[in-house]
Amino acid sequence: MIAMHFHTTSRRRATMLGIALVTSGALLLTGCGRGGDSGGGDAGASTKVDDEPATGTLEIWTQGADGAELPQMFEEFTKDNPDVEINMTQIPEAEFASKMTAAITAGTVPDLIYAFTETQSSLISTGGFDAVPDGLVDPDDFFEVIWDNSVYDDVAYGVPWYAYADMVIYRTDLAEAAGAEAPTDWDSLRTFGEDLKASGVEWPLALYAAYDSYTARQLLTFAKQNGGGFISDDLSTWTINSPENVEALEYWAGLMADGLASPDGPAFLDTVSWSTTGKNAAIIDGGPWFVGWFDDANGEGWADEHLSLATMPVGPDGDAATTVGGGSWFVPSDSENKDAAWKFARFMSEPESQVKWFEIFKNMPAVKSAWEDPALAGDRLLQTVEAGLETGVTLPKVSTWSQVGTVIGEQMEKVVRGGVSAQDALDEAQAQAESIGTGN
Repeated sequence: MIAMHFHTTSRRRATMLGIALVTSGALLLTGCGRGGDSGGGDAGASTKVDDEPATGTLEIWTQGADGAELPQMFEEFTKDNPDVEINMTQIPEAEFASKMTAAITAGTVPDLIYAFTETQSSLISTGGFDAVPDGLVDPDDFFEVIWDNSVYDDVAYGVPWYAYADMVIYRTDLAEAAGAEAPTDWDSLRTFGEDLKASGVEWPLALYAAYDSYTARQLLTFAKQNGGGFISDDLSTWTINSPENVEALEYWAGLMADGLASPDGPAFLDTVSWSTTGKNAAIIDGGPWFVGWFDDANGEGWADEHLSLATMPVGPDGDAATTVGGGSWFVPSDSENKDAAWKFARFMSEPESQVKWFEIFKNMPAVKSAWEDPALAGDRLLQTVEAGLETGVTLPKVSTWSQVGTVIGEQMEKVVRGGVSAQDALDEAQAQAESIGTGN
């Protein structure tokens, strides 16, 4: 049996291909009836999971547009687990982390959740989740960057569900008219923009310019391409104002200063219209979902006819780095049916389930072998994503990243709009980050 408590979902910024965004609404959670009788354990504790069918009631909290289609996978799971009753509660994405943290404090958690890469650090830092049971899945089956995102102190807390990698998405016709070659490194990216500008494109390059933690995430990718990074390997020290990072910010801001990108956008949902009308010609560090959105806006086949794809350009010394993301399954330590929860997470990581979910929602598999399925093999978009996943950048795995990322984004805007130097801006971001700390 499957019971669903449907709440209005929120916008999912970057997890889907060709799926319309859903507007969020705020409402309170209602209590869920419980089924299983296994008690909650200490954070980091884990339940041994056998191969017997799951039983009892499984309470799942979902967020974003993903949750609306997830019941189709419940139906697949209950075929081999007929004695499971699944209750699903959808929560607005903007409220999910705070409600989950409150539930951990109150001991009123669901049995299973999924979390997006951007919020996994803050959730895991609560100490409210169990480690992935030994032998449940093979870590080597997954793209390393997605598996590693939920590993803390050598302990894995999440089972990856899906993954994506950003790329360069550009108008083939505009590039050909300008005689512009697809960018492969920083120098050729600038040349690409200059050629398009000379041909009459108003803003050749679309960069993310909302000046928040997502802007900081884009800078982190450029910084990694330049041999930099925002935090030390042991996650104890912020390294925001390193020379490599300053050079990366100078390069990024320089694209705007020279009129190759607009400091005012396009805003996330305006990107398709800007590119469709030729106001810009290339989305830099763009998510794969944009390709489907172009067809949604302009008709089936428009993307194939008008768009080319390329992996992110490498830095001056050939360092490759790509923005990646996705979602993973987590089991709260106070879950009352950990056995069923982990069995569902394992089921969702099986190659057949990964392919099925791709067919349903177009989220891309986190399991490498699933990419060999005929449903995915040979697609130029997926090939570009797969290549990007091999060079993915992990966000700083500390609970304060969202706060620090926002500070970095604010300082980036001062460079673009206020005439502040990249050095001074990142010095200020470093000072604020040190005051905030890492939360570890």
